[in-house]
Amino acid sequence: MDYLVAVDGSDTSRDAVGHACRLATRSDGAVAPAHAIDPSSYSVAQAPGSPERSGSLEAATARGEEVLAAAAERVASSAVPVADTHLRYGDPVTKLAEVATEAGYDGVVVGHRGTSAEYDRVLGSVATGLVGQCDVPVTVVG
Repeated sequence: MDYLVAVDGSDTSRDAVGHACRLATRSDGAVAPAHAIDPSSYSVAQAPGSPERSGSLEAATARGEEVLAAAAERVASSAVPVADTHLRYGDPVTKLAEVATEAGYDGVVVGHRGTSAEYDRVLGSVATGLVGQCDVPVTVVG
């Protein structure tokens, strides 16, 4: 079985990668790290394409790529194949659920908390949202 694992660089995200690797090992499957960036969480006071807005989104993209690379490295070091990596833009719950369905993953693994409590309060819980929106089983790692 192949698993999509939502990653954001948090401790629980790293735990989710480890759990996804254990699941994939048991089923001779693969793991695909995924990260979603919500552009609406950046300053809307700036005109689209302005240097400040582009810099913020560019920084988020660079960080997302780093988080994905670190997760893929952890998967590979666990002797589990990396199915793919996915970087998407938009609502994290919607985009991660879409990737899981469109790419045909057998399950999603996600940490129960993200990078900050403030982020969870403002945007809601990605883990809770995935449980409600995914068409495949979701494992929440705490």
